[in-house]
Amino acid sequence: MSTADRLTDALYGLGWSTVKKLPEPVAARLGRTIADLAWKQRGKGVQRLEANYARVVPDATPERLAELSRAGMRSYLRYWMESFRLPAWSAERVRSGFEAKDLHHLTDGLAAGRGVILALPHLANWDLAGAWVTTALRTPFTTVAERLKPETLYDRFVAYREGLGMEVLPHSGGSAFGTLARRLRDGGLVCLVADRDLSASGVEVDFFGERARMPAGPALLAQQTGALLLPVTLWYDDSPVMKGQVHPPVDVPGSGTRVEKTSVMTQALADAFASGIAEHPEDWHMLQRLWLADLDPAKGPS
Repeated sequence: MSTADRLTDALYGLGWSTVKKLPEPVAARLGRTIADLAWKQRGKGVQRLEANYARVVPDATPERLAELSRAGMRSYLRYWMESFRLPAWSAERVRSGFEAKDLHHLTDGLAAGRGVILALPHLANWDLAGAWVTTALRTPFTTVAERLKPETLYDRFVAYREGLGMEVLPHSGGSAFGTLARRLRDGGLVCLVADRDLSASGVEVDFFGERARMPAGPALLAQQTGALLLPVTLWYDDSPVMKGQVHPPVDVPGSGTRVEKTSVMTQALADAFASGIAEHPEDWHMLQRLWLADLDPAKGPS
């Protein structure tokens, strides 16, 4: 393991071991302080976040984009502070930390014994939403995690999410899709963050007026298993409680090839994601390149 990898792993380990012991107001202030420092330094992540916001809010002035990127970094660090502290939260704190609109789309699907796929963008804190599902709804689910470097950091994330009640599969390796399909055929729940394609072979969609790629997995799983496909968007407001919206199901088209159906369904997901992101752009933590015009064809997403 390189020195940089060891440092990265040690910093995350320090976060999980130290931040979770802080009183909640202290952790929140620490997060805002770190966010503001990072924002003032205007590193590559902040610049990319601002460039992405420029597409989401195309009429924004430079001053407005700067305000958005500062709020975006604060939202991003709120996510991290909450995530570091989540393993120490009581069940009641988890249950009271999230409110969902139109939850019946999810609960009705589960009650019918039908597999359900929840597809989310990188909005607010998807780990908190997942912990709420396992705690408040008493429903376990399966998800997929990107393999991180160093491997010890990936292991930390898997252990963290499994500690919140999730079954975590590695994104690479090729076996994840089959396992997800089996869980859905058994009437289970699958949750996937699905606004950024990691394979460079995803489905092209129109996203805020430009072409981007999003993963085909959610649409393919719904076609293959008959599971219900539900977009979900999340956001923060001024309260300690995160909010969420379960959108109506994305139906499998009645005609067309598998590729055509997948394209239509993935575009519907992109449209639902865009509606939530447009309403709460500062809570979209996209510090990477997303649109095709920004990607290096030789390298893919970065």
